[in-house]
Amino acid sequence: MPRSKTGLTKALKDEAARLGFAACGVTRADAIDGREALGAWIEAGQHGTMGWMEERAHQRAAPQSLWPEALSVIALGMSYAPAEDPMRLAGEGGIGRISVYAQGADYHDVVKRNLKALARWLVENGGGQLKVFVDTAPVMEKPLGQSAGIGWQGKHTNLVSREHGSWLFLGCIMTTLDLEADSPHADTCGNCDACQRACPTNAFPAPYRLDARRCISYLTIEHKGPIPHEFRAAIGNRIYGCDDCLAVCPWNKFADAAHANRAFLGRPELAAPELSDLLGLDDAGFRQVFSGSPIKRIGRERMVRNAAVAAGNSGSTALIEPLKLLLNDESETVAEAAHWALSVLTAPLAAASGPQHS
Repeated sequence: MPRSKTGLTKALKDEAARLGFAACGVTRADAIDGREALGAWIEAGQHGTMGWMEERAHQRAAPQSLWPEALSVIALGMSYAPAEDPMRLAGEGGIGRISVYAQGADYHDVVKRNLKALARWLVENGGGQLKVFVDTAPVMEKPLGQSAGIGWQGKHTNLVSREHGSWLFLGCIMTTLDLEADSPHADTCGNCDACQRACPTNAFPAPYRLDARRCISYLTIEHKGPIPHEFRAAIGNRIYGCDDCLAVCPWNKFADAAHANRAFLGRPELAAPELSDLLGLDDAGFRQVFSGSPIKRIGRERMVRNAAVAAGNSGSTALIEPLKLLLNDESETVAEAAHWALSVLTAPLAAASGPQHS
C-alpha cells in the first residue's frame, strides 16, 4: 500500500538517520531564489577567481533553474564535529594547521555514497526521478538547508544547527516527488558577532557577507599563484583552510563529537603535520600523503606554497634549510613563497648581527 506524503517523508528521515545523516529536512524546489543576492556578490567581485560561481550563477540561484521538473529538495547534513579545539595549534610555529573538515576522509565521497543509498531507498519506496548533489554542482545548499529547517545561514555565511553547531557537511537530493515540506529555520544569531571578530583577515565586510578574496580558506585552497603579501602574516600556520569563524560560534557548545561520522576522524599525519615534512614533498610524496583526502585536489604546488608561508610566520630557524631547497623550485609560485619566508626568518638574524666593520 503506497505511503501517504507525511508517512513517506517521516520514513525518509528515519532512513537518513540510519545512513548516518545527523540532519534531514525537506523544502519545496521553488522555495528559494538567490538571484539578487548571488548577483550582487558576483558583481562586487567577492567570489575572487572562482569563475565557476559566475559561469553557472543562473542555475545556482534556484533549484528549478537547474532542473525544472524538481518539486522537492531534501537537504541533509552529516556531522564532522571535532573532539578537540580546532584552535589548539594556533601559535605552534613548526606545525601546520589543517581545517577540521579535511583531516579525515574526503567528504565528497562519504556524503555522496550515503546520498546515493538514500536515493535508492526513495525510488524503491516512493518512485519518482531524482538527482543527488554534494558540492559538485551549482546548488545553494546553505539557503536550501535553512529553508528545509535543518539550520540557518549564520553571519559567517555557513549553516548553523542548534544540535550540531557549525560542523555539518551538506548535500541534497532533488526529486520529482511532492514531499511534505518542513518549516524554514529562524535565524538565531541574534546580536552575536563572534565569527566576524574572529576573522584574521577581516573577510566579512558585513554580517552574512563574505569577501572570498580575503578569506584564508579561499587563499589557501582555491587561489592559484602567489598569496597576496597583505594576508601572509595573518595566515599564521594555517596551510589548508581556516576554522576560526566556525570554531568561535557559541552554538558549537551543543555539538557532540560522538555524532560525527567516523570517516571524518582526523588522520594522525594530518592532525598536526610538521612543516619541515611538507616543505620536502615532491609530487609523488604529496599524492601519497594526501591520498583519500580532499586536500589532494589542490596539488603539490599550492600545498608547498602554503607550507612556505606558514614557515615564514613560524619564527623557526630550523626551517631555513628546508626553505633554501625550494629557492629554485620548478614552480615559480613555490620559489617565490620560499624567498619571502627566508627573508622573514633571516631578518632578525641580520639585525642581531649588526653592521659589519672591516
